[in-house]
Amino acid sequence: MKKDKYFYHIGLLISVLSFLCLSACSNLNTEKNTPNADSVTETANRVADWQLAHMGTFDYVRTFQDHTEYSHGWIQGALFVGLDRWANTTHSERYQRAVVAKGEMNRWRPGEKTWHADDQVIAFSYASVAERTNDLSLLQPTQNAFQEILANRATNSLAYASDPTHQGEATCQRRWCWCDALFMAPPVWAAIGKLTGDPAYLDYVDEEYQATVDYLFDQEENLFYRDGRFLTQRNKNGKKIFWSRGNGWVFAGLPLLLEQIPQDDPRRRKYEMLFQRMAAKLITLQQPSGFWPSSLLDSTEFNVPETSGTGFMTFGLAWGINNGLLPREQYLPAVNDGWRGLASAVDDSGKLGWVQQVGASPEKILPDDTQLYGVGALLLAASEIIKL
Repeated sequence: MKKDKYFYHIGLLISVLSFLCLSACSNLNTEKNTPNADSVTETANRVADWQLAHMGTFDYVRTFQDHTEYSHGWIQGALFVGLDRWANTTHSERYQRAVVAKGEMNRWRPGEKTWHADDQVIAFSYASVAERTNDLSLLQPTQNAFQEILANRATNSLAYASDPTHQGEATCQRRWCWCDALFMAPPVWAAIGKLTGDPAYLDYVDEEYQATVDYLFDQEENLFYRDGRFLTQRNKNGKKIFWSRGNGWVFAGLPLLLEQIPQDDPRRRKYEMLFQRMAAKLITLQQPSGFWPSSLLDSTEFNVPETSGTGFMTFGLAWGINNGLLPREQYLPAVNDGWRGLASAVDDSGKLGWVQQVGASPEKILPDDTQLYGVGALLLAASEIIKL
């Protein structure tokens, strides 16, 4: 009997040691697969250089070329959010000069529709330059626009309906009634509030952001509908429609927002919890290729790579690890795979492909499809991955 007990305990000890060895080996393999900082830098620089060299004409963009060329708009704004972060992370004076040149060309103004989130995102790079150079005068045009909004708060419904006074817009877009807006506007408002010390900006963010969450966040799926039109829609396979880039906008916007909120602000925790809920869902939807599908709950609908949503999600996951909100051992493999996918979509010249074109829902993507916001997403991802 004693002999049996002896062998039982020996066997149990061997099993435990084997498990610990396998776990340690698995963690070592995960760390070993983490992209080398030099290779990430080389890829990101090639992509940034290609894009900056192709800002004169946009005939390589398959759709919405007129929107792409708008210097104050959201497409260029998203690019410069990523470029600015990459410039500051790598201390690249060349890229920092490019960000400053954009601000000077725009005379540090937001877009013409100052009430529209899409025309506000460009000012996030202005705020970064203002902080880096300690020149808050650069924020004045955006502050003026935001003060006008605060003085005339919109109270309309978040239901999506065409606006007859603004072609292509919706009446609700004086508020954040589409999930993309949570990337475009809240970080800008919060950044200006942080730099000026005016609490009214973050108060506004908190109220309007919560209204959007209440309306568009699916509590069961932990994902955002793009806008009210999709709340009851289903795709051809009967699945709920959760757009990859739409959720990428939200997920990448949360780190940018959280960085502006003081650590002791009691409101901060709810944004962290939203970020963690989305992260836990998103890693279950990543494909073996490293990409997230354009239609998050139906990878068969458009079974091809998509780099803009993947870039934003990879950035968010890496940021979460770096800032202690996501366990490294659980989320690092998804970051590694996400970057592997992104890097595979960059050709020898530095052009990023497989970027879904401007839209509001999952759509067909072609290998040569590129867009400025896709580059911005990749640069955001690179800026956090080299810190790993």
